[in-house]
Amino acid sequence: MGRLVAAALGAPYVDLDELIEARAGKPVAKVFEEDGEAAFRALEADLGRGALAGSPAVVAPGGGFVVGDVTRAMAMGSGLVVYLETTPAEAAARLGGAAGRPLLRGGPAEAKIAALLQARAPFYRAAECRVETDGRSAEEVAAAVVLLARDRAGW
Repeated sequence: MGRLVAAALGAPYVDLDELIEARAGKPVAKVFEEDGEAAFRALEADLGRGALAGSPAVVAPGGGFVVGDVTRAMAMGSGLVVYLETTPAEAAARLGGAAGRPLLRGGPAEAKIAALLQARAPFYRAAECRVETDGRSAEEVAAAVVLLARDRAGW
């Protein structure tokens, strides 16, 4: 999604998970498994700070980025924050299971997603904008985000 938005805006694209994997030298799942969630969140905050402080870009963080007070404040203070809203069923269908998703292990993916969405709801509601994604193609969602970026953030 972020790549589509960045291309339409002519902006750089930054995927924080990709940066984390490059810095750690291993997949996100291995960072969680070998180093723990706290180490992952520390890397995420450090790399997120750099991405958000740089030149304007489309930055794609993971779903837990806005849960931390520091990372949420960084995001809210640096640009337009858009929550791509989806239902647990839709998210589970898109993911195709818990493979590579450490927070979804140990039970049905849809139930884990529902619990995460419920716990994170107050943080997601704080986003400046929200785009519903269920039943929409990636191109349709990207077009909605591009409109918001142009209308609200001057892209």
